[in-house]
Amino acid sequence: MKKKTEPAGADFAPARSRTSGPRAPDDAGASAEPRGERSPVRARSAAPARGAPAETIEPERLQKVLAQLGVGSRREIEEWVIAGRIQVNGEPAELGQKIGPGDRVKVNGKLVPLKFATRTPRVLIYHKPEGEIVSREDPDGRPTVFERLPLLRKGRWIAVGRLDFNTSGLLLFTNDGTLANRLMHPRYELEREYAVRLLGELTEEQNESLKAGIQLEDGLARFTTLTDQGGEGVNHWYKVTLSEGRNREVRRMFEAVGLTVSRLMRVRYGPVTLSSRLKRGMWMEMAEEDVCELAGLPRPQRQVSARTAEKARQVRVHRTTPR
Repeated sequence: MKKKTEPAGADFAPARSRTSGPRAPDDAGASAEPRGERSPVRARSAAPARGAPAETIEPERLQKVLAQLGVGSRREIEEWVIAGRIQVNGEPAELGQKIGPGDRVKVNGKLVPLKFATRTPRVLIYHKPEGEIVSREDPDGRPTVFERLPLLRKGRWIAVGRLDFNTSGLLLFTNDGTLANRLMHPRYELEREYAVRLLGELTEEQNESLKAGIQLEDGLARFTTLTDQGGEGVNHWYKVTLSEGRNREVRRMFEAVGLTVSRLMRVRYGPVTLSSRLKRGMWMEMAEEDVCELAGLPRPQRQVSARTAEKARQVRVHRTTPR
């Protein structure tokens, strides 16, 4: 897989949203460019502590964990393992053995309180083009969004919500199932924003109906906001927000008032906005600090040099060839 990276500048600011949101929206349509450039993550914090994902902890080698606790040097600990002086869960320890938070380790019969470093979840921001399906496999052989993502050594990427085959725009991925659920669950009412191009123009009555609520076959649906963005000829643009993600909801709402959506693009998901630097088919990884804000986790406390911090702020966008 060939990959080309381009600097995207320091486009991230810590995010705060209204908490996390509904299930994956399949409601999208075609692609329209959002106006102007916006930071991918808004400058407010996203995350309530309640419902925040559990911090992911990777198992680590026994001698590394004990050495970090000051029990002894790694070489000493290896010698103790060989001598049978260390037990893990009541069994003699082995060289190279990995342990996690649920394990009980004794050195010379004495229980050692364990401490582990936590791993921040990873989050990718992807600009989905039209013509890709949000699925790992497709019986019809259509290209999938997962073909463009970087490979993971462990685990897999989870799509946060969905977009239609004919819809473009912002799509988030994470390697943490708890965070994915937090961002999609209906109880969090995470707001989505779309740029919509219609064939025709809304009347005042249609506008009010869409904001008051339209009865669809799967229940009442309404836009939180609906703003006119202008247009030329038969095409007219609108920006809409809603706090759920039912299948093709945006399209079905406009169809219910007699108008057809010709292009549809998601430009924001909760606190995360689509940067104009991120072109179709490109992705960028969210900075660790911003992931912590999004997930409601404490920020990393590591001491880093000014040069390292500046380098971390230079978010890079990636274009990959589908595998």
